[in-house]
Amino acid sequence: MKNALLTFALAAAGFAAAAQTPAAPAPAAYTAAMLGIVAAQNAAATPAAVQATLPPLERVAAAAPTAWEARYYQARAFIKLGFAGKDGDAQDKLFDQAQAAIDQALKLKGADRAELLVLQAYALQGHIMVSPMLRGALYAGRVQAALNEARALSPNNPRVYLVLANDLYYRPEVFGGGADKARPLYEKAKALFATFRPATALSPTWGEANADAMLASTAPVRATGN
Repeated sequence: MKNALLTFALAAAGFAAAAQTPAAPAPAAYTAAMLGIVAAQNAAATPAAVQATLPPLERVAAAAPTAWEARYYQARAFIKLGFAGKDGDAQDKLFDQAQAAIDQALKLKGADRAELLVLQAYALQGHIMVSPMLRGALYAGRVQAALNEARALSPNNPRVYLVLANDLYYRPEVFGGGADKARPLYEKAKALFATFRPATALSPTWGEANADAMLASTAPVRATGN
């Protein structure tokens, strides 16, 4: 992990330096810097490792202000840190920071709106998690609106169905949620992960491991004979 962090830090620094020259930085430099950061973020097993991806992401985002991916992965890092946190106020701040990064990315030409809306729904679910009884009704409609638009834009995106399933799984049964309602959506997400192909090398690919884990946790209990 330390070697990976050093590699993408150097790449990000080199890219930022290139961006300060009159000529526009080469797309290959941006891609190389981002690939290292994304790989480290995907491999991060602790909040500290996720946190370590934020400074280079900010450098790359500042150096390439018209590229949406750096802001996307910033938002994802803030969301991961928010869900890993324990203090409600601090978690809310992280989810707000994620939304700010998403808002920036949505303004950029070529941004993948569907992927950003999935991430937005995820951040809103984080706010609900902080105080479910008080916020469930307040945020549920916004979560659904974001995911409905994402599904209309990208009907075969597995992350849409994964986050939809999460919404049902954690929603009280009295409000139409529960594991039984969520499982078909986890199954659909799993099936779509098998065929989904990212549009570019930097397009999001996360979520399959989460779908697998949730399918295992929602598997029907089979009765055993004596």
